Amino acid sequence: MRAAILHGKEQIRVEEVQPRALQAGEVRVRIEAALTCGTDLKVFKRGYHARMIVPPSAFGHELAGVISEVSPEAAGWVVGERVAAANSAPCGGCFHCRHGQENLCDDLLFMNGAYAESIVVPARLAQQNLVRLKAGTSFRDAALLEPLACVAQGVEDLRLRPGQRMLVIGAGPIGLMFLALGRHLGCSVAVVGRGEKRLEMARRLGAEPSFMLAAGASLSSAVPRGAAFDVVIEAVGQPETWEAAVHLVRKGGTVNFFGGCPANTTVTFDTSLLHYSNLALLASFHHTPRSVRRALDYIESGVIRAEDFVDGECPLTELPRLFASMAAGNRALKTFIRVRE
Repeated sequence: MRAAILHGKEQIRVEEVQPRALQAGEVRVRIEAALTCGTDLKVFKRGYHARMIVPPSAFGHELAGVISEVSPEAAGWVVGERVAAANSAPCGGCFHCRHGQENLCDDLLFMNGAYAESIVVPARLAQQNLVRLKAGTSFRDAALLEPLACVAQGVEDLRLRPGQRMLVIGAGPIGLMFLALGRHLGCSVAVVGRGEKRLEMARRLGAEPSFMLAAGASLSSAVPRGAAFDVVIEAVGQPETWEAAVHLVRKGGTVNFFGGCPANTTVTFDTSLLHYSNLALLASFHHTPRSVRRALDYIESGVIRAEDFVDGECPLTELPRLFASMAAGNRALKTFIRVRE
């Protein structure tokens, strides 16, 4: 079969690989939809991810498809079932798993290989984070499961309430998902970001208002002076936006530092501001089996649709060129990868 293999920093090659035999508890999924992801772009530019992928390795982690083979020990799964998968599964036995924080599991098992004709789903993941799709669920919609599960985790951590005023910093796929879920939950949501195309999508999803952040401009110059929000979500992952976020939330408000900053970066906060404004600061990370299933509910109820987040299509053979253009800043939201011609 054909598969994209990450060989190192900005090195992807589409190769013919021999599908391996299934081990106990595993299932094989014929991939019908695979989507690009900002995390994959970070891995491409860095050449590895210490926890998720070490080259040479199959690449990609947002997928949906059809089960094509089942090992005898994979109880409950049958060939032909339509499924989507998250990219990891917790151990179930460590301190964090036992206390409902599976996203912080000490032994998260990660899966990569979505940019391929098929993928082997490990036994632990097949048990915990492989989910069945309804007959009418689009594979493209379902492939949004993993990033949406992370956003659903962030929404759960925030405990959003109807009527709250939200500001989302960042108009990429994650920021737009926060916008869509915030609106669904009855919040008034503003978005600040770069690129008219992305802000137009934010307006389509109900942003009120949206603010353009010009190149080199500060967040304080983009958001009107005096605007104060109940909740601010940082969905960019830059130290300067982390620092700016605490100045945009009202007294007694909450900031979610959702975007992961580059390794070894630091931030500085005004302690008087944090203390005397009684701010709540949190940082949501990854997903749990619970948020994975909540994400599936959002997809299958039509709250989240691929047409709002997927704005391009590319054959698997052109994947190396696509990631090179993404690294150069092509500003695409998500691209659907055709794994078969």
